[in-house]
Amino acid sequence: MTRVAYLGPEGSFSEEAARLQYGSEGEYISFPDIPAAIAALSHKLVDNAVVPIENSIEGSINVTLDHLLHSESPPPIVAELNLPVRHHLVARPGTGLSQIERVVSIPAAVAQCRQFLQEQLPQVQVLAALSTSAAVQSLVHSGNIAAIGNQRAAQLYGMEIVVEDIQDTSDNVTRFIALNHTPSVPTGIDKTSIALILAADKPGSLMSMLREFADRDINLSKIESRPTRTGMGKYFFLIDLAGHQGDSIVAEALEGARQHSDKLLILGSYPAAAKAPGLSKPAAPTVQE
Repeated sequence: MTRVAYLGPEGSFSEEAARLQYGSEGEYISFPDIPAAIAALSHKLVDNAVVPIENSIEGSINVTLDHLLHSESPPPIVAELNLPVRHHLVARPGTGLSQIERVVSIPAAVAQCRQFLQEQLPQVQVLAALSTSAAVQSLVHSGNIAAIGNQRAAQLYGMEIVVEDIQDTSDNVTRFIALNHTPSVPTGIDKTSIALILAADKPGSLMSMLREFADRDINLSKIESRPTRTGMGKYFFLIDLAGHQGDSIVAEALEGARQHSDKLLILGSYPAAAKAPGLSKPAAPTVQE
């Protein structure tokens, strides 16, 4: 049975993504944060790790990206999964919305529910947790406090949903990646993720590098920058492109991009995930007063 690391505790969206990816073949092991889950794979304590990397509302999960960029030999991305995310306001049974004084959750979840918090709970104190499930778990010994989490976490820890579907948009989706020491083989519907530092900081440098892909008709689905941690104004460019690094035309483009780079990392080639369905958000959610 394959051992799978995920951001826990039990009841997190990361666990849900891991179970969708590996099903009954997995032995699921929770870790307190994303770096710990990836480190467990690096130290061969587990066989796979599933971690969030991007959200449709808030963008990239920086802690995941930075761990992949700055680790000495990060495990490659071997799969991706787009998970529709429904956030609920969860509290101890019998707690009404008007009684809530504090809200706790992971910062990314709080950001995805910013509009609800501003409109319905503008005076509450917001506290950080390591995961949505950890936030719900923490309610066991707390009164007049709520968490942002999912339905399974509420059920696991004996809590109650006060308000359903509090995410800002009905199309809230988080992209998860699976990491493994064995790279994924080409499937014909692949994606490759790379990170590079340009060799020269001058007009046209980025365009010249990108032309390596444009001239070969390779689609880029994402491009963003992250600090290299070596000084102000120095960045990694992170790019997702269509195709597998084993495809000859992709390999040519990557070699061309390398000629324009001081450093180029291939974070992985893997089957591209299907588009996630949107969520159906009630027009008037039930609120317990």
